[in-house]
Amino acid sequence: MIKKLLLLIAMSTCAFTFSQAQQYYDDVNLQLSGTNLKDALASKIISTHSNMLSYTPGVWEASKITDKDSDASRVVLIYGWENGSDQDDTNDRTRDNSLQDRGNGLNFVWNREHVFSKSLASPKLLTNDPGAGTDAHNLRPADKNRNSERNNFKFALGSGNSSRSSITYNGPDGANTRGWYPGDEWKGDVSRIIMYMYLRYGNQCLPTAVGVGDNQFTGDDMINLFLKWNVEDPVSAIEIARNTYHENTNNTYAQGNRNPFIDNPYLATRIWGGNSAEDKWDLYKKTDTQAPTAPTSVTASNINLTTIDISWTASTDNINVAGYNIYVDDILTAQTSSSTTSTTISNLDTNTSYKFTVIAKDLINNFSTQSTPVTEKTLQDSTPPSVPQNVTITNITDSSFSVNWSTSSDNNEVKGYDIFVDGAFKAFTSTTTYTVIGLTSATTYNVTVLAKDLDDNKSEKTTPLSLKTNDGSTGGVASELFFSEYVEGNDGGTNKILEIVNLTGTTVNLAGYEIKIERNGAGEWTTPLALDKGTVKNIVPGDVFVIGNGDNNNPILQPNSASNTLGQVDLVQPSNNDTRYGQPVNFNGNDAVALFKDGVLIDIIGVFNNDDNFAANTTIRRNRDIASPNTTYDASEWKSFPANTYDGVGSHTTTLSTKDFIFESFKMFPNPTNGDRIYFSVTEDATINVYNVLGELVQSSEVTKSKNSIDISNFTKGIYLLKINSDKQFITKKLIKN
Repeated sequence: MIKKLLLLIAMSTCAFTFSQAQQYYDDVNLQLSGTNLKDALASKIISTHSNMLSYTPGVWEASKITDKDSDASRVVLIYGWENGSDQDDTNDRTRDNSLQDRGNGLNFVWNREHVFSKSLASPKLLTNDPGAGTDAHNLRPADKNRNSERNNFKFALGSGNSSRSSITYNGPDGANTRGWYPGDEWKGDVSRIIMYMYLRYGNQCLPTAVGVGDNQFTGDDMINLFLKWNVEDPVSAIEIARNTYHENTNNTYAQGNRNPFIDNPYLATRIWGGNSAEDKWDLYKKTDTQAPTAPTSVTASNINLTTIDISWTASTDNINVAGYNIYVDDILTAQTSSSTTSTTISNLDTNTSYKFTVIAKDLINNFSTQSTPVTEKTLQDSTPPSVPQNVTITNITDSSFSVNWSTSSDNNEVKGYDIFVDGAFKAFTSTTTYTVIGLTSATTYNVTVLAKDLDDNKSEKTTPLSLKTNDGSTGGVASELFFSEYVEGNDGGTNKILEIVNLTGTTVNLAGYEIKIERNGAGEWTTPLALDKGTVKNIVPGDVFVIGNGDNNNPILQPNSASNTLGQVDLVQPSNNDTRYGQPVNFNGNDAVALFKDGVLIDIIGVFNNDDNFAANTTIRRNRDIASPNTTYDASEWKSFPANTYDGVGSHTTTLSTKDFIFESFKMFPNPTNGDRIYFSVTEDATINVYNVLGELVQSSEVTKSKNSIDISNFTKGIYLLKINSDKQFITKKLIKN
């Protein structure tokens, strides 16, 4: 409503600008359409972009002029909506133009928003020299904090005022990154800016890179989202003023070119189709009011499981047919050019009836009446998938195991797999691996797998595969990895550590495991960190995996090496622009942190959706008797230690029996060593299993009070992991062989 009122007020002083704007295009053939018109307009705005503005002071000064409010001492802020009367500065719609961000840390300032985000362009938009990154048509004044909130999130559908959208995509926060809705008042501005940047800079600024939408019907990288916003939100007085100023090269900070889609939003319709936007010049609607004839002889052929070919007889028009819209059950599903009178409709369901109709359109979106419907049914699928192959059993513990197999094939699509244990259905999965839990130790089980397709056709079961769960002596008491230690110190903000322990009794591959963080009780998991991104890809039984922040220079909180034997960290998250200070390993004491496997939460530290401090400036360590993860944070499972306590990082002790813990006085020496033997001080007989960094068992030996050393003469230089087992208790240690 604000925009419409401003536009009405401005029309008395700006009415002449539309005819003036049209004169700018006198040397452009506006009767062109599609790619031809797009290329012609691109040539125009490139050739007239005669003044490349500097980022400072050029864009600053231009913005104060082009984006000024009715009160000329104030600038209008994109994404804002409120007049400044509430307590929230970030939603203000205007601000004193002298309060520009000067990099002094103040919040109540405005800065320059790259509507097409710098980092989403390829190559990125730069501001150190005049160019694409300093194009004033893409830069709008914005509240500093609201600009930061937008960040580089892609634009997405929404409603109301500017905010994060419910529409998600694979972005900075992972697969469920929420997009950014610019607000009802600003979505048209945004769409026309993105269109301009696409024409001006081509493949460097693709609409598909900055918005969440579909480009199926546009013929290039324009998406339906921006076409929709261009139709729904009319051109504003500010947009008109910006265009008028920048065309006039007598103005000190003018670029010399215009944004065509501000001058006439219908140009977007003529290039990319879709619903008709406003034709400000009345150039097209007045010249042609006659629609094409309806397509005839619509025919369905080549009918398959999920595809049907549709063809029709061409329509005629008093000027020219521009193309055809094909509808499936009254939903626009495909488009073709005027010369194409057939198409293949894909992604249909099997054994399902569909209604097909076709509509013709001309260059200005006069639409014909609908063709006579034709109904056809896809074929029924009765062919089962192939039997799964290469079935293997891994990760056997006292109470669980993993079953893996190769992907089956199908004439249509494999839906997933059923897993059976001892002939009874156990589970369905769409992946090719599954972990069976809740089993009895020292027990034999038979496992089979079958594949099924979308129509529930089932393959034969695989040949039964037998396995026996462990008897408890291997220390395999957990079905999954879980957190064992958490460090949130007070020595500068970067001494952050997360430790994960493997008590499953078998080597675990880290593929599919992620750490995510929930900031300040915001109610969403963000910034996933894949645990297999570093050099360590596996955790051997009883060992821990330590994750640290790259900004910390404490030797203990750095990787272990010959030059740093104190180091305990296996994965360092660097602190740079891409990771934004090493997140998620930059948590605070009120930020919940979680461990995920294949997108499923398996363990958590902190309370989700609650920003109360639970471990500020504290080290917390999982109790020795805890042997499983917990998706609900339970403070009683953890023991607290003073800030900057690191003596437990790099190992986790666990008690799996009621006996006293036997490793209280355990010692291993010398370490590091360049010798042929390593010695142990133990109070009970123990088994020493030695693993390399790949998680492969390289040696297993017994030690006693009297036989207290093992031969390592055949070990090459490197880091080894030792798991010391005794009476269902175990610890792990790192050994460095120089």
